[in-house]
Amino acid sequence: MSWLKFVRYWLPAIVVVGGVISLVVIGTDWALEGAAGVVGAGLAIWMVNILFRIGASGDRERDQEEAARRYFDEHGHWPDDPSPSHRG
Repeated sequence: MSWLKFVRYWLPAIVVVGGVISLVVIGTDWALEGAAGVVGAGLAIWMVNILFRIGASGDRERDQEEAARRYFDEHGHWPDDPSPSHRG
């Protein structure tokens, strides 16, 4: 198992399950508040991972756009457009 998968999926799941187990085992009003905080922390870990992946995908899109602009500067048309010799 890679560290990336552990941090993305298993760590938040372990934290959430730990909060639920603490609620069930202790079973008091204080445990309910503590378990809610722990479950919230697990969900926050999961959400930070999602937001990071969204931000990283934006970097890839910018890199692809920059490569397309360089291609346009060199060839005079966009990479996904047919070349002028094939247009007709």
